[in-house]
Amino acid sequence: MQDIPKHVQYFENLLGKENTKSDKLHKLAYSYDATREEREPDIVLFPRDENEISKILFYCNAHKIPIVPRGAGSGFTGGSIVAQGGVVLALEKYMNKILELDQKNLIVRVQPGVINKDLQNFVESHGLFYPPDPASENQSTIGGNVSENAGGMRAAKYGITKDYVMAVRAVLPNGDIIRAGKKTIKDVAGYNIAGILIASEGTLAVITEITLKLLSKPILKRSAMGVFDTIESAMNAVYKTMASGVTPVAMEFLDNLSIRAVEQKFHKGLPMEAGAILITEVDGNLPEEITYQLAKIEEKFKENGCVDFKVAKDSKEGEDLWFARRNVSQSISVYGKKKLNEDITVPRANLPLLLAEIDKVSKKYGFKIPCFGHTGDGNVHTNVMVEDLNDLEKGHQAITEIFKIAVDLEGTLSGEHGIGLAKAPFMNLAFSPEEMQLFRSIKQAFDPNNILNPNKMGL
Repeated sequence: MQDIPKHVQYFENLLGKENTKSDKLHKLAYSYDATREEREPDIVLFPRDENEISKILFYCNAHKIPIVPRGAGSGFTGGSIVAQGGVVLALEKYMNKILELDQKNLIVRVQPGVINKDLQNFVESHGLFYPPDPASENQSTIGGNVSENAGGMRAAKYGITKDYVMAVRAVLPNGDIIRAGKKTIKDVAGYNIAGILIASEGTLAVITEITLKLLSKPILKRSAMGVFDTIESAMNAVYKTMASGVTPVAMEFLDNLSIRAVEQKFHKGLPMEAGAILITEVDGNLPEEITYQLAKIEEKFKENGCVDFKVAKDSKEGEDLWFARRNVSQSISVYGKKKLNEDITVPRANLPLLLAEIDKVSKKYGFKIPCFGHTGDGNVHTNVMVEDLNDLEKGHQAITEIFKIAVDLEGTLSGEHGIGLAKAPFMNLAFSPEEMQLFRSIKQAFDPNNILNPNKMGL
């Protein structure tokens, strides 16, 4: 970034020295996300309100300074780190308030820096329910969730972030402030700008306020686990259960490698020889609803090769069942020094084919590839485990093949992590040249000087 002292002076006058940081420590702290790839910004700014964000963007646009909005930095694709210097706009320090709870209309209005789990806890204390629950719920922000269209374990029944966003306020790259969407359930006036901003990864505008739909909180829930001899039988059980008239809150799976990793690390008594386990949860307001759903799931599981089906007796047993799924990501580090983690998604009925093809890739390249994830919505976390870092290029070749398999099975490169920097080179596998040109045209319309999160999403 040219004329750094000049720019620092402007930002200090606007925000104060305490909110304008260009020292080494702050630049390092904001140089990475969950990918652990480090790229230092030139300046880190902490805006206190929407008007300051507008002035920052106006200035950066006039001087063509790259600017990257950032929440908690918990993303897995490099979406919140700079590509080549510039400004990090850190929204977690001040823009973190719950502004309104409208219990009559089942709506909550928040700033982008609100932590997902804090929002869940707040609305649940009022008998309401915000379902999207990404694995990073304890640290990821709602603004980041919207920018990545985050999912979570409850997506099988309740959907993902986009299903709850009713309206947003945002600042365009030229400093203009817009409102997109309404508090109304129906709204077909004008283009769906809020829909365009969801999953745009901070490349089109800086979101400053989000209006979210809430639900009434279910009174009861129960968890269960099914054990399968083969991964294929487990995957068949997933889509056949989902087509049976029962919609579980969650339907999560671990393959044999994942099971063994969790057991090696935590010794929880998991079935080490199982081909896969499925962990599920149902909810409702009447005991007979819960009983019916669990009976139907057990029936479909056993029709498709389930050799053991366990229902949690209480919430403590339920947490024990979910322990393996919640801790599998850290556990699979036993298989290698470097984890190439992707979150491909396919139609549920194609899950058996997907896992079979991934097994072929594993054998071809000689890597262990533990898989787990949200099979209720077809979202599989594949993890190419590289033991020798000299084999890293070969690991990336394996990932490329897995992406091609997912696309060929009518799937997508990412179900919830987004594209960012990490997956940008693979966009041409999933989109035609005409589609990529349309994306670039949208980007140009919002951000003609390409200052907002440049080089992300292959744009």
